Amino acid sequence: MKLRTFTLGLFSASALAFAAHAESITIATVNNGDMVRMQKLTDDFTAKNPDIQLQWVTLEENVLRERVTTDIATKGGQYDVMTIGTYEVPIWAKQNWLLPLDKLGDDYDVKDIIPAIAGGLSVDGKLYAAPFYGESSFVMYRKDLMDKAGLKMPDAPTWDFIKQAADKMTDRANGVNGVCLRGKAGWGENMAFLTAMSNSFGARWFDENWKPQFDQPEWKNTLQFYVDLMKADGPEGASSNGFNENLALFQQGKCGMWIDATVAASFVSDPKNSTVADKVGYALAPDNGLGKRGNWLWAWSLAIPAGTQKADAAQKFVSWATSKHYLELVASKEGWANVPPGTRTSLYNNPEYQKAAPFAKMTLDSINAADPTHPTVKPVPYVGVQFVAIPEFQGLGTTVGQLFSAALAGQTSVDDALKQAQDAATATMTEGGYIK
Repeated sequence: MKLRTFTLGLFSASALAFAAHAESITIATVNNGDMVRMQKLTDDFTAKNPDIQLQWVTLEENVLRERVTTDIATKGGQYDVMTIGTYEVPIWAKQNWLLPLDKLGDDYDVKDIIPAIAGGLSVDGKLYAAPFYGESSFVMYRKDLMDKAGLKMPDAPTWDFIKQAADKMTDRANGVNGVCLRGKAGWGENMAFLTAMSNSFGARWFDENWKPQFDQPEWKNTLQFYVDLMKADGPEGASSNGFNENLALFQQGKCGMWIDATVAASFVSDPKNSTVADKVGYALAPDNGLGKRGNWLWAWSLAIPAGTQKADAAQKFVSWATSKHYLELVASKEGWANVPPGTRTSLYNNPEYQKAAPFAKMTLDSINAADPTHPTVKPVPYVGVQFVAIPEFQGLGTTVGQLFSAALAGQTSVDDALKQAQDAATATMTEGGYIK
């Protein structure tokens, strides 16, 4: 007994001594399923890096954005690794708020990151955030209803085809809407969809001199088409519907088509939650023959604030969490269908993933169809597909989203919504010093 007590005492002293020398890094992340899973798998990281301890701050998306934005702008130094989106990366990198990720390790294989995703997380050729998962948007549709309508969905449909199919699929008497699209106001809700859609109509938020463009015919064509389509073939109360509401409608068999995030594919094809799981097909987001499709580009990514005192340890963690090894780790524990999607080319070349995810190829094709550095038909001074990478966009995008949601609800006309959007954008850009 004495020997056992002595041994335990030695162990405790050793553990305390080790803890004193271990470096602790604080990671701020979002409370979604993929990130929660990552926290459960970090024993793999600590086994390889016993000198690094991990502290987690897990927050709801809106709270996370607020906290990390405040911290990095004030140089608060609370976090060593931050989970941020494609919107923040180019803005913060240009402010020198982020460290370039140039110590990810020899076996990390940066070139394996899907080029479109890497492009949205890079400035001047340097990677400033490593993608944890990525997405675009595409068409999810009911194959049975398409057959009933006597139509065949092309792999690359036009908006005119979407309108034709929606008209034929709509069966309000039986609770079927031809198409479900986002209408809920917000820069990341209806404006993510409408900005991506507008790119395919030849529209843009600003011209080369930052002059707002809502008074141009391309935006009128975009918003009028959207409002008319939704009134004829969309669900009741569409101005209140975002991603989650439309997901529920589609899973319940109430949508002929849904154009939204590629990550939704695993949900609509899951027989545990979707009544139409065996009837879903996929196609690229629509276009108008102008060279741009109406799909967006997004990635939740890990970045390192410039104010950290633990940059090397932070890069080791970022490297682990976004590596090929991590994808294999998730697959071994949860199955290939649950691997974080949209980040690495090698995943989409993996036969096991292709078998587990029948939507894999269309997801990759959708991601590759987006170019954040050349998002529009006409030239623009900004980066971003479904957003404009300037600090003012969060507020302005939400204001415009409210105006366009009101037009969808019939509370204002398309023309009035566009005029107010033009006025709001002009005031914002003048106040920000972009235009005089």
